[in-house]
Amino acid sequence: MSKPVKYDVVVVGAGNAALCAAISAKEKGAQVLVLEKGPKHKRGGNSFFTDGAIRFAYNDLEDIRKLIPDLSDEEAEKIVMPSYKTEDYYDDLMTVTNGKTTPELAGHLVDNSYTTISWMQELGVEFVLNYDNQSFEKDGMFHFWGGLPVKTKNIGMGLMDTLFTRAKESGIDIWYEACAKQLVTYNGQISSIMVDKDGQSVQVPTSNVILACGSFEADKKMRGKEIGKEWEEAIVRGTEFNTGDGLEMAIAIGAQKHGEWSGCHSIGTDYNAPKVGDYTKPGDIFKKHSYPLSIMVNKEGERFVDEGADFRNYTYAKYGREILKQPGHIAYQIYDQQVRPMLRKEYDLTEATCYHAETLEALVSQLPVNKERFLQTIAEYNDAVQEGNYNPTIKDNKDTKGITPPKSNWSLKIEQAPFYAYPVTCGITFSFGGLHVNTNGEVLNKNTDPIPGLYAAGEMVGGIFYENYPGGSGLMSGAVFGKTAGESAAGRVQKETNILS
Repeated sequence: MSKPVKYDVVVVGAGNAALCAAISAKEKGAQVLVLEKGPKHKRGGNSFFTDGAIRFAYNDLEDIRKLIPDLSDEEAEKIVMPSYKTEDYYDDLMTVTNGKTTPELAGHLVDNSYTTISWMQELGVEFVLNYDNQSFEKDGMFHFWGGLPVKTKNIGMGLMDTLFTRAKESGIDIWYEACAKQLVTYNGQISSIMVDKDGQSVQVPTSNVILACGSFEADKKMRGKEIGKEWEEAIVRGTEFNTGDGLEMAIAIGAQKHGEWSGCHSIGTDYNAPKVGDYTKPGDIFKKHSYPLSIMVNKEGERFVDEGADFRNYTYAKYGREILKQPGHIAYQIYDQQVRPMLRKEYDLTEATCYHAETLEALVSQLPVNKERFLQTIAEYNDAVQEGNYNPTIKDNKDTKGITPPKSNWSLKIEQAPFYAYPVTCGITFSFGGLHVNTNGEVLNKNTDPIPGLYAAGEMVGGIFYENYPGGSGLMSGAVFGKTAGESAAGRVQKETNILS
């Protein structure tokens, strides 16, 4: 292999955050190389597997229409769209993380969310309304809720196809099956990066590296060490290539760890889902997110969470780990015919594992559970359900009394045949532990000073998510900090050029 050309900026990773970084750096005049550890047919990181929901701040439906210009007046008249301002986004982030999010990072994310998603639209990314998962129809009107009304067209595939197309049109070089191994410094500054490519170790000269290659969720040993032994058993929902390489490289040259290294984003996913992301079945098709309308029962026949504590946007990322704690790492979501038509579309897919029967006794007879206790738990729940107005569009306070855990909202007796059971286990999406990064995207050392020439974005930014996660924030954080890192790196290139000239 010939001696590599020097690049102004090298981006490690090729998901949403990485390509946003690469494109924004290229827009500012930098010569950019992207390193993708996987082969071309497995490119795109975790972003490829998402359902495309993306959380940003907006004032009203008119802000949404700017992003979806083909939304007709007729369609708009049938939409009820609550505002979701920057303070709402900030408060949601702080609420679900119990105030642990680094305030400056939270502010940077929410304050730049709308301008960044507008920039993504300029790149060619198309958006659609998230009717299926974030609205309910009532009296001919579609009521959106939860601050998450928009997703990318054609889900994660559409997002990544557009970003790769834009990267190619921009003249950004991409190396596939190119694994970054080591950051090289000179006088404390980035000077090159070592890459395994085509069976050789290649040293690529560069003064700026943006790490956007995910966290360590796909590495079984690191999950066990950092999050807990039981996490070795979790299904990996996304890419198999996020094995902590970027974190280890950065820490090796003095980067400061930041955030909740013992925490992660995880969900309840189909018990028979693939052990790692399946590129032949893209999209978030194995998740099971209608659980607020269910009761969840473990093998011992016991409930273990308040299924109706809040909208699924604010609980799903922490309930995965609660399922992992259950015997055999399995639980069953139980529904009856009253709510079955309300379930999200993933429950209708052929990939969905489902048991059903005309009686609860016949249903439970199909499950490897403590049958007597299982039926008793359902009976106790039914007896505890209180009167009230059932309304899935709001937190309706239709709750239970006298059982532990309670169900705080959306409580209906399980009494109308047929009855359904969906087995779920825990799927890990990404780990929360990352690097200490400032609002310029610069990676900080143990003295909280920037490491010259080193930046990070996406999952590698620690300090944003703790314990829980507002749905759709991951894609937005990746795009915001990716764009920021790209601009900062290109700005540093320009300063270097001016000094030399």
